[in-house]
Amino acid sequence: MPEFPKSLDEFERLFPDEESCARWLYRARWPEGFRCPDCGCDRGYELTKRTLVIACAGCAKQTSVTAGTTLHQTHLPLRTWFRAAWLVATHKNGISAMQLRIQLGLGSYKTAWSLLKRLRGAMVDPDRSPLAGLVEVDEASLPYRTKNDPVSGGCGRSSEGKMLIAAATEAREKGPGRIRLAVIEDYSAQSLRGFLAGACAPGATVLSDGWSGYIGLERAVGGLRHDVKIVGAMAAHVVLPWVHRLIANLKRWALGVYHGLRRRWLQSYLDEFVFRFNRRRNPQAAFAKLLGVAVRRPPLHHKM
Repeated sequence: MPEFPKSLDEFERLFPDEESCARWLYRARWPEGFRCPDCGCDRGYELTKRTLVIACAGCAKQTSVTAGTTLHQTHLPLRTWFRAAWLVATHKNGISAMQLRIQLGLGSYKTAWSLLKRLRGAMVDPDRSPLAGLVEVDEASLPYRTKNDPVSGGCGRSSEGKMLIAAATEAREKGPGRIRLAVIEDYSAQSLRGFLAGACAPGATVLSDGWSGYIGLERAVGGLRHDVKIVGAMAAHVVLPWVHRLIANLKRWALGVYHGLRRRWLQSYLDEFVFRFNRRRNPQAAFAKLLGVAVRRPPLHHKM
């Protein structure tokens, strides 16, 4: 992975123009050298009249450094993308599309929203490793808001006015490790098993409360071990401390940064929270990770 800036001054020094940004993307996309996306040839030459467009020596196909990536056919300067990625990655609690528009001097809210949406899409690395070791899991609900209404919702496990999620975190001695969050349709065994099958590595031990949706987990999801903690009169956060803290932080973040989340985009907001939480101790490295994933992800257009 190419180097990443550790401060704003270093960012400005590393990326003063379009050429420097394009060179960084080239190294991130082809760390072992150019390879044609069509024929697989590893020989190519740069076209001098366009910024980092490579012509394949085998099939003569011309490939831009941004072609087929999250930045595909962008009309924004690469430096605008890099500035946006820096703000998104290093801002402690996240940044709204309105704030991004103001910070970057973009012409419209729609442009800022589309840019932010594409960057959120690059926050999920398709090659990320599943959770391992001891994994605390729980289910929760988030109130949602419509375009003109404040957040609201029913009580308890009622799904009225709420969005249901599943949460998991690696339980380590001094605190939570990596986390996963996902939207679920209900609290049924089918929904919870599907979440855990994708979130946990074989051999992981799932630590849950006594909710019936977790019964039979070991038989249904091969390779997982299940340790049930019956809460009873005891406070749930005592036996599952880290996943409860995770859910509490998520709810505060949703209300504090976005004043409530919308149902349609909930998973992308959850992905953003996971990205930030898993890199909370090194936000500068998160900048390189965000753009590094962006050049490996397929294009995401506004209509998509």
